[in-house]
Amino acid sequence: MTNDLKRLAMDGTATERMPLLFVGHGNPLNAIEDNPFSRAWTETGAALPVPKAILSVSAHWLTRGTRVLSAERPQTIHDFGGFPPEMYRQQYPAPGAPAMAREAQELAVKHHVSLDDDWGFDHGTWSVLKQMFPAADIPVYQLSIDYSKPMEYHYGLAQEIRALRDKGVMVVGSGNIVHNLRAINWQANAKPYDWALEFDASIKQWIEQGNHKAILDFQRLGQVAQLAHPTYDHFLPLLYVLGFQHTREEPLFFNDAFDMASVSMRSMLYRS
Repeated sequence: MTNDLKRLAMDGTATERMPLLFVGHGNPLNAIEDNPFSRAWTETGAALPVPKAILSVSAHWLTRGTRVLSAERPQTIHDFGGFPPEMYRQQYPAPGAPAMAREAQELAVKHHVSLDDDWGFDHGTWSVLKQMFPAADIPVYQLSIDYSKPMEYHYGLAQEIRALRDKGVMVVGSGNIVHNLRAINWQANAKPYDWALEFDASIKQWIEQGNHKAILDFQRLGQVAQLAHPTYDHFLPLLYVLGFQHTREEPLFFNDAFDMASVSMRSMLYRS
């Protein structure tokens, strides 16, 4: 965690508006491993104010229609295969936030949002929160992603429910700015691909410029975008984070490195 990020997170002059994060979650093993990525999550979580609830927008809850998790005691979902037994023993027993879920539903006037009691915390949510908030004592709920909708839909929905941040809700988008599992290089310290570096740098520049339109139109980057996201499920949480952003909030980046050559772990924090 950089000194600038720590100073922003702990700034006592900040308003009551809760911080906003995009976290590159990458390999599920980050949930249990001690590595630079997981350590940055732990340090960031320790420096943040305690919210009333956390709303997670994870790349791993894709639905037809938008849903918000309203269960009182959400389950921990082990939505992966081929990992060590320890991964399947992991639990994140945070309480749900059904009242906050209903409030999100009510705020979404232009976008229909349904309540959902059946989902739980997928690994895009709990692998990050387990490191950031290990006590699991903060209520957590999730907003699903309707993969059939255009980019503007996700951005617009986040803008519509942005007031949640002023009601004690910390929003965490969990995905990756570059995510191509087909191109993973398992060699230690593998260098990122040129196309991965190019896409990551373009998105970073547009984030810094506040050029959300360019990010919504990311597919205009052509082959570079296609290589960075053969499917764009891991990119969509970023659009929600940008929609939740308020004017004059500037990003502070952390974990600005690649894993396995084709996964950008770049993460960022916004705070008013």
